Amino acid sequence: MKVFMAAMSMIQSKPLLPCCNSFLQQQNYWPRLAEPLGFSVVEMILLAALVVASLGMFAYRLWPIARNVLHAKKDVGFKFAPVGRRVWVFVWEVLCQAKVIRQRPLPGVAHAFVFWGFLAFALVSLNHMATGVRLGFLQHVGYVGTFYFWFAAVWALLVAISIAGLFWRRFVSRPKWLGEKVSVESGVIAGLIFVLMVSYLAAFFVSDDGMAVKALWWTHTLALLVFLPLIPHTKHLHLVLSPLTVFLKREQFAEIPKLDEAEDAEDFGLLAGKDVTQIVALQAYSCVECGRCTEHCPAATTGKVLNPKEIVLGVRTYLNEFGVKSDVPLLNEMRDAKANPSPDNPAANYLSMEAAFECTTCGACEFQCPVGVQHLPMIVGMRRGAVNTGAWEDKYGTKLFLALEKQGNALGMSSMERDKFIEKQAFPIFDGSQEYCLWLGCMGGYDPKGREIIADFARVMRHLGTSFGVLRKEKCTGDPARRLGNDLVFGSLAEQGLKAFEQAKVKKIVAICPHCVRTIATDWREYGVAPEIEHHSEFMARFADKLPKQSGETIAYHDPCYLGRYRDVYDEPRAVVKNAGELVEAERNRERSFCCGAGGGLAFLGEETGERVSHVRAQELIATGAKTIGTACPFCNTMFKDALGAMGGERSPQLLDIAQLTARALPETRAVE
Repeated sequence: MKVFMAAMSMIQSKPLLPCCNSFLQQQNYWPRLAEPLGFSVVEMILLAALVVASLGMFAYRLWPIARNVLHAKKDVGFKFAPVGRRVWVFVWEVLCQAKVIRQRPLPGVAHAFVFWGFLAFALVSLNHMATGVRLGFLQHVGYVGTFYFWFAAVWALLVAISIAGLFWRRFVSRPKWLGEKVSVESGVIAGLIFVLMVSYLAAFFVSDDGMAVKALWWTHTLALLVFLPLIPHTKHLHLVLSPLTVFLKREQFAEIPKLDEAEDAEDFGLLAGKDVTQIVALQAYSCVECGRCTEHCPAATTGKVLNPKEIVLGVRTYLNEFGVKSDVPLLNEMRDAKANPSPDNPAANYLSMEAAFECTTCGACEFQCPVGVQHLPMIVGMRRGAVNTGAWEDKYGTKLFLALEKQGNALGMSSMERDKFIEKQAFPIFDGSQEYCLWLGCMGGYDPKGREIIADFARVMRHLGTSFGVLRKEKCTGDPARRLGNDLVFGSLAEQGLKAFEQAKVKKIVAICPHCVRTIATDWREYGVAPEIEHHSEFMARFADKLPKQSGETIAYHDPCYLGRYRDVYDEPRAVVKNAGELVEAERNRERSFCCGAGGGLAFLGEETGERVSHVRAQELIATGAKTIGTACPFCNTMFKDALGAMGGERSPQLLDIAQLTARALPETRAVE
């Protein structure tokens, strides 16, 4: 160790550019970081005691959190693989702060500067504390020490400006999605970070032998030691946990985890604290309370009870109060629990049943979160707990589940209606010889508007010379049951669907509904592997050069949540739209697209409270001035049809699916009743 320290001293004391360095020092052009020339034994003992106290308080406050995470239920089916992808996501989202910056550029850059500044300061902070016990390892003369102290000074200035801007934003301008409650501790921590940076910068303008340098040194030290124990019980806990959360988050977007099927397990979903898994607990404690999820949530922005940030914070509060072994229900039936406190309805109102069932599962919250919180598995998990145990009572939900069980479709119609439609359209029955199985789905097989889309897409396939057939018998994929938390109904439908594909020897599937595509391709994997499936936008984009070109008409394209955020398909439907006219983008588009309001089973749960999500989105699309609104999902089409009808007006734009946009230019067009 002595040899190493001697070598480092020789390297750092010998400038690599002696002429330049000597000139700058002689001319006083290069201010040097000042640090006290020495510390007394009393000062070193005091410093050691304060460090031990700070670390002890930090560990004392962190331990209950770590205990909850470690003692929580294991996540069924969790795998580290593929590790390479996890490392890449960690580098991109944590080290590069890519999501933080991309989704909120100005405050994102400010936050990134603070984060990168802390990384740059790690070595300086270690050296600072080591200097207090005469073990400083960064020398103040020579190229290495001079460069690094000035490198840290640049970051100190950026951090000071950034934290001041973030403080102003949170406590003065206060965007509504940050919440009405202002955390005093957050302000204190912001102040401590500012003091850390300013005290470091000020040390460049004092001498080593004065009282000022000692005062600055202790100010910097105390700010650092006070900052540390404040972290565990504030939103700044994400500094410790979020890198781990991002690395360990579930691989699939909005992935609904498997239930524990062990014989001795009673897994109904997230019913109580004992059902909270390690990943859920870790993510709940990692929330930075930035409000990005709230800002983009269609329920929260249209006056509903649901606020995805409060869902996550509610889980955190529950765990702090009851722990991970509790049987107290997570969801409260009443919003004001204090009105009727009981073991089943605790005085502290953590989570609301009403809020959990207002989620459209659009995924905007999960997509926006910069610290790896996956809201949808939490919300669907709570729905599972409520539905699978009978705690959720809703007449529309009951009607939907019965329709799925008895009729095999969400609309509750007889399968004979689907048979009549197939016969009228002269669709061939899939016999294994055709290239594609055309999946109708509930909307394509029973809904009038969905039938029009299916008929026009079939015409496109015929125009391209692609052979296809439909299944003689087809049941719902179980998407609404899956999102509402009814695992029994979903599992039954998934098993029947996989069996139907196997018996018909289906190899490739194409569907007009992104919900069907997602459910078959991803959710059915719990029960078996389905054939390859793609959305009709992907199919048509692949043959875009063979489809008729149209011009003149302006078309505003709406990105469906289950096609965009869930499947990352944005360019393909736009390629189809550009074939049919001039593409016009809505203000919120691609990954920031606003939901139509139908997802998560909400299309079947009756009227919604507050402003209607579909109306808000329809108004945004109308505001583009486009003559036509283009969709790529039958649910979106139905929701916007109702919205446009309710708004009235002779100048309402035409509403067409991208298959209809394409088919209208084909010969022998005909309407379908």
